[in-house]
Amino acid sequence: MAKKRTFECTACGARAEQWAGRCPGCGGWGCIEELPASMAGRGPAGAAGRLGPVPLLSISADASAARVSTGMEGIDRVLGGGLVPGSVALLAGEPGIGKSTLLLQMVANLATAGSPCLVVSGEESHAQVAARARRLGVAAEAITFAPGRDLAAVLQSASEARPFLLAVDSIQTIRDADAAQIPGGVSQVRTCTDALVGLAKGQGIAVLLTGHVTKDGDLAGPRALEHAVDVVLTFEGDARSGLRVLAGGKNRFGSEGETAWFEMEPSGLREIDPTDLLLSGERVAGAATALPLAGRRALAVEVQALVGATEGPPRRQATGLDLRRFQLVAAVLDRAVGLGLGRAELFGASGGGVRIEDPACDLAVAAALASAATRVPPPPGAAFVGEVALTGLVRPAPGMAQRLAAARAAGCSTVFAPRGETNVLEGVRIVPVGQVAEALSWARRPAGTPSERRSA
Repeated sequence: MAKKRTFECTACGARAEQWAGRCPGCGGWGCIEELPASMAGRGPAGAAGRLGPVPLLSISADASAARVSTGMEGIDRVLGGGLVPGSVALLAGEPGIGKSTLLLQMVANLATAGSPCLVVSGEESHAQVAARARRLGVAAEAITFAPGRDLAAVLQSASEARPFLLAVDSIQTIRDADAAQIPGGVSQVRTCTDALVGLAKGQGIAVLLTGHVTKDGDLAGPRALEHAVDVVLTFEGDARSGLRVLAGGKNRFGSEGETAWFEMEPSGLREIDPTDLLLSGERVAGAATALPLAGRRALAVEVQALVGATEGPPRRQATGLDLRRFQLVAAVLDRAVGLGLGRAELFGASGGGVRIEDPACDLAVAAALASAATRVPPPPGAAFVGEVALTGLVRPAPGMAQRLAAARAAGCSTVFAPRGETNVLEGVRIVPVGQVAEALSWARRPAGTPSERRSA
């Protein structure tokens, strides 16, 4: 005679003789669990019995801080040290950017290391996912697969397999059969995500969701789900090139703003050091080195500027830079340094197409503009750090220890920094400056520059 099994809802205490994705009593998703034989004959525990008040620190520190490495150093850094059991992460990016490839490589590393993983896909068939795994050459023997279009089937597969990680590709393709909306709509996406969050928190299964982002970046997916998940990751890059950037946004288990850089190759994604891509290595007029922060570390990025003469209204364009700050720095230079940029056309860009929004890069933008206007390259091995105020004052910047380390790693031996900086790093000389004019004393205007020809 087969052993009788008893299941109970952790939210309302309703019992049943078979597992179900949704509780028939309260309608909750992913809250049905099998009871041990010793408890099967007892009365329903319900929410009061299982979720009653307990001391906050009753859980050990080791259990609350447990993390599992993904086998990819950059992803671990962005996540804050690895995946946390029972957490829910959202990987958002444009279609075709490489989310499925990144997901499969990470899952293969986890499964090979002994952490069982279940991949459910509503976009690709079993054969298509297997073909990608063979093409990438990943060790996929320990990975299990299940179709990922029906929510109840996904929850049942995960509850039966009890993997460490449930990878869902993608959240827009899953549908709740009891809901009337089409898959991918706001209501469907939120309902399915809520059920998967309940599964993660109730059974301790880490869940990684992929979500597509449109050109506006506000699809009924990632933007609508940021409040429901623990971690939001964005995967960006030009689909026509091989450069990809994984950036951490919201993160309940680590710092925000961390980045990891990858290059897409025929064999998959390979983590790279962005220094060679963001710096040209040549000392030319119109280029200066900035040291923006990216989470807990800093990068050395080349800032470029072009100053040209015009007979009509001057244009101001910036790629990878904040246009408003670019115009602000140009106005300060025109007033505090007297470079005569008011009637000149100004163009700015960041090396490698990386987006720079750190105000501490203002001084590097000023150096690039001054260098382009005077045609004098910055000093050899120089980098610039500091926020430029409207008065021309160079304000202090946080994270100077990380910035100096990035400067030394990039081969910079001199850093122009705000006065009063106390951080010291062997091999890097700090030049203290109080005003933007002090930081640009190396720039001297030769005869025949565009503004001088116009004034003549």
